[in-house]
Amino acid sequence: MFYTDGKLQYPVRVERPNPVFARALQQAIGGVEGEIRVCLQYLFQGWGSRGPAKYRDMLLNTGTEEIGHIEMLSTAVALNLEGAPLSVQEDVSKDAIGGSVLNGMSMQHILSSGLAAMPVNSDGIPFDCSHIYASGNIAADMTANVTAESTGRTLAVRLYNMTDDPGMKDMLAFLIARDTMHQQQWMAVIEELGGTAQQFPIPNSFPQEQEHREYSYVYLGHMTDGSIPQGRWTSGPSLDGKGEFSAAVSEPLGGEPSLAPARPDSGAQADQTSKSGMTGVLGGVEGAIERKL
Repeated sequence: MFYTDGKLQYPVRVERPNPVFARALQQAIGGVEGEIRVCLQYLFQGWGSRGPAKYRDMLLNTGTEEIGHIEMLSTAVALNLEGAPLSVQEDVSKDAIGGSVLNGMSMQHILSSGLAAMPVNSDGIPFDCSHIYASGNIAADMTANVTAESTGRTLAVRLYNMTDDPGMKDMLAFLIARDTMHQQQWMAVIEELGGTAQQFPIPNSFPQEQEHREYSYVYLGHMTDGSIPQGRWTSGPSLDGKGEFSAAVSEPLGGEPSLAPARPDSGAQADQTSKSGMTGVLGGVEGAIERKL
């Protein structure tokens, strides 16, 4: 069950409505860094959580909080759209809000939603859930959640710096603070589970003796000049304490790939369906190269 009392988690006020900023706020709702993303990510992680019940409860509580953040941002969008013109026939040259129609306001806010928020990003692209990560692995999910909150907080800071409306800055300062807490709580779970030494590599249930351990902690450089960027990742003990970092220039360990001819019923050209045909094609190419040289 989900419950609501109809009240906002934090006050939302707009002193100077700005339809262009309403469009920018859509990124915080339906963008890949936005609140719909983290809301669904935490809820699906919680619904599929196996193990200690407290982690499921924590995820569901935070996912529910994010619903409230969507509500706050949707309210902010609507308030920023109040007074926006409904027609480009209005006098847009003298009115700042009217001018927004020709200077960046989302037409969907007029044509599709009746001056209200939508589950889309700032370009009007619907949120498609392609960035929802719920793996069933608690450490992997917590790591993904830190990333989600980091990019979300970055977006909120950019929006904060984009507006001079005191009410919007106040709301965004609250959301930024909540992003701070959420980053901390996901990292706290990893620490509570034993930190990087116990949780990494993820999944830690796979026996490392079954992987090619000579490649487990070596940084591979792929620069044509053979140079390798040196850092914490190239020497010293690994962060999980299970190996030593090293560095090497990457070299090919396998040969050139060789595929079977195309199947006759695959829709390929006749020359592709037999080795002799392909040999003839390659021979023709080689001959043309030699003639050119």
